[in-house]
Amino acid sequence: MQPIIDTTLLIIGGGPGGYVAAIRAGQLGIPTVLVEGQALGGTCLNIGCIPSKALIHVAEQFHQATRQAGQSPLGISVTSPRLDIGQSVAWKDGIVDRLTTGVAALLKKHGVKVIQGWANILDGKQVEVDGQRIQCEHLLLATGSNSVELPMLPLGGAVISSTEALAPQTLPKHLVVVGGGYIGLELGIAYRKLGVQVSVVEARERILPTYDSELTAPVAESLKKLGIALYLGHSVEGYDDGCLLARDDKGGQLRLEADRVLVAVGRRPRTSGYNLECLDLKMNGAAIAIDARCQTSMRNVWAIGDVAGEPMLAHRAMAQGEMVAEIIAGKARRFEPGAIAAVCFTDPEVVVVGATPEQASQQGLDCIVAQFPFAANGRAMSLEAKSGFVRVVARRDNHLIVGWQAVGVAVSELSTAFAQSLEMGARLEDIAGTIHAHPTLGEAVQEAALRALGHALHI
Repeated sequence: MQPIIDTTLLIIGGGPGGYVAAIRAGQLGIPTVLVEGQALGGTCLNIGCIPSKALIHVAEQFHQATRQAGQSPLGISVTSPRLDIGQSVAWKDGIVDRLTTGVAALLKKHGVKVIQGWANILDGKQVEVDGQRIQCEHLLLATGSNSVELPMLPLGGAVISSTEALAPQTLPKHLVVVGGGYIGLELGIAYRKLGVQVSVVEARERILPTYDSELTAPVAESLKKLGIALYLGHSVEGYDDGCLLARDDKGGQLRLEADRVLVAVGRRPRTSGYNLECLDLKMNGAAIAIDARCQTSMRNVWAIGDVAGEPMLAHRAMAQGEMVAEIIAGKARRFEPGAIAAVCFTDPEVVVVGATPEQASQQGLDCIVAQFPFAANGRAMSLEAKSGFVRVVARRDNHLIVGWQAVGVAVSELSTAFAQSLEMGARLEDIAGTIHAHPTLGEAVQEAALRALGHALHI
């Protein structure tokens, strides 16, 4: 029998939350063991955030090259481009490999013991991995989430999840995406730009239903220009004989021929498969309930990231993981962020930070709402990216900014400035009075604040 491993902190899950918690704990001198059943980096690094953005980049480059092969308004002419999807996937895999190798090196540098295998929880102080027992003072659950599966569309063969969509051996002729949320649209747009016919089937009446319609309108227009067919208000019934079957709210049947179907209808906290039920933790729906310190209903049992529910964002998990390590080290910390940016990497991109106009109204706030269009921004024009806008939401009485939203090319890069302004309690005058570099997309941030104050300079 193997000797029991004793440690102060035991982390189950090596995704963004788990590995950041482990690195920070190691920096603070906390003896730490990290257990991971698959690859370090978790879903985000291996089959989510990073590979999807790499594939989106490949698709955009191919799309632009194809565009230049026709009548380019820029005066550029190239011969007809060809795509080697195998080489594209290998390039994407190379990025993932470099990042996961880097994570492993950082864990080793900070003295974290990594155990490869699937954890089986025995109680709040003991876990077993392939017969090896590990005993701890603190147990941190960072197990992430799984793709939601549909019973009428079991995965296998032509029906795939985002995992398979990010590592295609060949490209389909017609991809049907089930789900009009950010995962489905990001991948659907990428496949369309790679030359695939794409259709999107969504049960609700509009795409990106968690975002307001004004923000999603430029995305819907882009889908139309790209030639992506939208079937909104349709409930999927199954896949049979090479066709996706769906029905609208009036009973009309839709039959779409498709040689591949991508199911992208959301994610669910991963709470099964490691005997979590033996802890009898308090739950918040499908997620583990936590307090402002990420403590569960059991003393010294913590939960971070997707397994603790919405928002399911890697950067939230990282911040929580760092905080828990510092609490265990004796520091006074609470997870009370002023804002967590949500970014949708569609074409164009969408960013939401803080309160939207509707949310501010629901909170009883009397707010000024102002936006500045990229059509009036010189940098956007030079990038052929005039679609979209930046919008600011601020209290009318003291001009305190409570929210930012943006839709446009590369607006994801504005998310940090948006979040910082809310964390630092910025007012409209602070943003309006900051000199923004010219020509940049960021000038639209200043112009939105100026417009809210009644004196925008370029509109």
